[in-house]
Amino acid sequence: MRVPDPVGDPRGYQQALLSHLADDDPAEVAAQTPASLRKLVADAGSDVRTRPAEGEWSVLECVGHIVGAEIVYTARARWILAQDEPRLIGYDQNLWVERLRMNEEDPAAVLDLFEALRRANLALWERTPAPDRTRFGMHDERGPESYELLFRLLAGHDRLHHEQAAQTLDRVRGA
Repeated sequence: MRVPDPVGDPRGYQQALLSHLADDDPAEVAAQTPASLRKLVADAGSDVRTRPAEGEWSVLECVGHIVGAEIVYTARARWILAQDEPRLIGYDQNLWVERLRMNEEDPAAVLDLFEALRRANLALWERTPAPDRTRFGMHDERGPESYELLFRLLAGHDRLHHEQAAQTLDRVRGA
């Protein structure tokens, strides 16, 4: 799966995420992700930490990346809604996976954290009036991003990396 580099091609990356969402309701996609990740991790079983090749993420690292993105989204969404045009700093997803030792995490704890954050973020989305969803922050690499766009990107991100994790499991098992 070849996806544009988020730093080298920020607009291409943004479009790739949105293409995974297409015209689907981002709230429905986001609400389905916790259960689909839990199932994927259960299906992976003892292969959850196995990397398909050197330098590639395991299923747990893919899921850990989704959780890392949720952590960042949690802060960005609140900055956008509470402050006027806040700066949204980028982050290196590979360093988060590597230096936070995602492959050493307890899968159940990772999923529990994700579910708690996702519940809070869905509740925030639901209680935010439509006009406030147009508020925006200034992303260091992509420029202005509204709360609505950020939410749509998150749902596309879920799908992209869930697909990556499923393909990783298939490769690990030789399918």
